[in-house]
Amino acid sequence: MKKVITLCLFVLLAMTASAQKFALVDMDYILKNIPAYELANKQLNQMGEKWKAEIDSINNKASVMYRNYQNEMTFLSQQQRSSRQQAIVSVEKRASDLKKKYFGPEGELAKERESLMSPIQNQIYKVVKDICELHGYSLVVDRASNSGIIFGSPKIDISNEVLRKLGYSNNKY
Repeated sequence: MKKVITLCLFVLLAMTASAQKFALVDMDYILKNIPAYELANKQLNQMGEKWKAEIDSINNKASVMYRNYQNEMTFLSQQQRSSRQQAIVSVEKRASDLKKKYFGPEGELAKERESLMSPIQNQIYKVVKDICELHGYSLVVDRASNSGIIFGSPKIDISNEVLRKLGYSNNKY
């Protein structure tokens, strides 16, 4: 339904502003052809895997502690049970806190992604803006996003022009 509304809005906009020019870009295509983006993604994945392994290790420790607690529970005093339960909860909380620290919305991975990807995205934005000003485009739509574009003529796709101006030449389109 959202796609239909977006498409209707786009068609209505196109009809009312027939004198305006439109262009398409394929951000996925552009980003895949920028080595710095691929390198940044690789670094982010490596960091994520390292942090995930650290969290998994702590979670495994908590699981082992819990299994041991269950096996020995009948032999423990109330104080020992309480002490073990607190230790298990403490280890689980540590894993949860690390997960939030690394992968939360304000976490290390988000900060790292921002620092690695922002310069690339800003550079692409500047080039797209320059191309728009040069050719008089009023609107540029990313065909790779979920925008509801059913068809876009290759004639108005400026992805290769963006890559050329960024210093990467690729003619797959």
